Amino acid sequence: MNKVAQQQRTIGIIGGMSWESTQTYYQLINQGVKRELGGLHSADLLIHSLDFAPIEALQSQNDWEAMAGILVESGLRLKRAGAQGQLIATNTMHKVAHEVQAATDLPLIHIAEATAKAIQEKGLTKVALLGTNFTMTEDFYKQRLVEAGLSVIVPEELARNEVHRIIYEELCQGKFTETARQRYVEIIEQLAEQGAQGVILGCTEIGLLIKQSDSPIPVFDTTAIHAKAAVEFLLTDANLG
Repeated sequence: MNKVAQQQRTIGIIGGMSWESTQTYYQLINQGVKRELGGLHSADLLIHSLDFAPIEALQSQNDWEAMAGILVESGLRLKRAGAQGQLIATNTMHKVAHEVQAATDLPLIHIAEATAKAIQEKGLTKVALLGTNFTMTEDFYKQRLVEAGLSVIVPEELARNEVHRIIYEELCQGKFTETARQRYVEIIEQLAEQGAQGVILGCTEIGLLIKQSDSPIPVFDTTAIHAKAAVEFLLTDANLG
């Protein structure tokens, strides 16, 4: 990473899904730039924070075409504002990442690819995945991990439904209870017993509830991993594409 460069590229963040985790992105990316450049440096970034309620309603209706349209327009707005690269600050909405990247023709930092790289660097081969039901059960996310040579396991159906419910009914609404934390810990422990060497917190809100100290196996917080990749993009010319 070029620590002497005073200029950064500009990155656009499609956020608001939920804003609870988008604020963490803002904090972590700025902290990362300051750590690399020092002094009064902060990140050169743009954020378009979407209203999550209409998107959640479309998720319930399984209308991914409409959601793709919303995120494409967001990405185009960020491009018109000067973004040179982009990220979608949510795991689930990476289901429409291809449409966003194709429409904007900007480099897109994919959260699953960044996470797979972080897991590979730790030398792990079998990981558990927690997230929304969309993320845990559909191929748009898991396939990126499999293509990186990882074996992926998810909770059984009742536990998956509970993980999903807590995300939408609690975490995305700023509710972080000890009951929810304990339930997630139990599920992680069960997955560890099934051979998981690490666990992906595959929803950007889960990292607000679960920390490494809660887990018997290594935790991969996708928000932190994604934010780190954003800092690398801002400061490293090699990421220009």
